[in-house]
Amino acid sequence: MISVVFPVYNEEENVGKLHAAIKRVVDGLGEPYEIIAVYDDSTDNTLFELKKLSPVKIVVFAKNRGQTSALDAGFKIAKGDVVITLDADLQNDPQDIPRLIKKLREGYDVVSGWRRDRHDDWGRKVLSRSANWLTWKVTGLYLHDHACAIKAYKKSVLVGVNLYGEMHVFLPCILYLRGAKVTELEVTHHARAHGFSKHNFLKAVKDISDLMVVKFIFSVKRPLLLFSLVAVVFWSLSLISLAAAVIVGWVIYS
Repeated sequence: MISVVFPVYNEEENVGKLHAAIKRVVDGLGEPYEIIAVYDDSTDNTLFELKKLSPVKIVVFAKNRGQTSALDAGFKIAKGDVVITLDADLQNDPQDIPRLIKKLREGYDVVSGWRRDRHDDWGRKVLSRSANWLTWKVTGLYLHDHACAIKAYKKSVLVGVNLYGEMHVFLPCILYLRGAKVTELEVTHHARAHGFSKHNFLKAVKDISDLMVVKFIFSVKRPLLLFSLVAVVFWSLSLISLAAAVIVGWVIYS
C-alpha cells in the first residue's frame, strides 16, 4: 500500500488541484493507496476545500503546530509500506511519485528529491546551498537538496521516530544515522502560483538549531553523564568563586 502525506497551511487555492494530480497518478499505479492531508489550523478556507475531496483522510490540528508536527502526525497514521511526502503548494510534482517508488524498491530506505532546476529566487538558492553544505559536514550525509519536500520512505524505517521543531528537514539524516540506506533523485520543481512561502530567516535559524540537536543526539552516547559532568564543573567553579570571595573579604576587613 502507498500512503501519500502532505501538510496543509493556508493553501485553499491549491489543495483541490494537488489532490486531483495525486489521485490521477496513484490511480495509474494499480496498487492500493491512501491520501492523507494534515490540516495545520489555517487562517483561510483550506479545511472547507479539503472536505470537498475524496478519497482523503484529514488530520485536523486545533492550533498551528508547524510542518514537522504535521508530517509526524501523517507518518503515525499512514498504513502503507511506502510513504510519500510532498508540499501542498504545487511546487512539487506528483508525476514524480512513480519514479520515487521505483527507486525506493531498488533497495533503498529513503529517496530524497533533488530540485536541480529550482524555480526560487537567488536568495533562497544561496541559503539552500549553504544549508546543504552545513548539513553534510555535520551529519555526513551528502544530498544536493535536503529541504526538498517530495520524498519516499519505507514505513519500516519510520517506526520509533518522533519529530519536533524543524526536524522534518533532517529526517533523511536521522534515518541515515540510524542505518538507513539513503539516495536522491532529480525531481520537477514548479514556481509557486498561489499563496505565499512559509520559509523565512527565522525558520532558517531554527533549522540550524535542530541540526545541532540531531548531531548531539547521535554523537553523545551517554547524555546524562555529559550533563552530570557539566553540572559538576559549574558547581566546582561556584565553590571556587565563593571561597575566593570569602578570602578576599576576610583580607580586606580583617
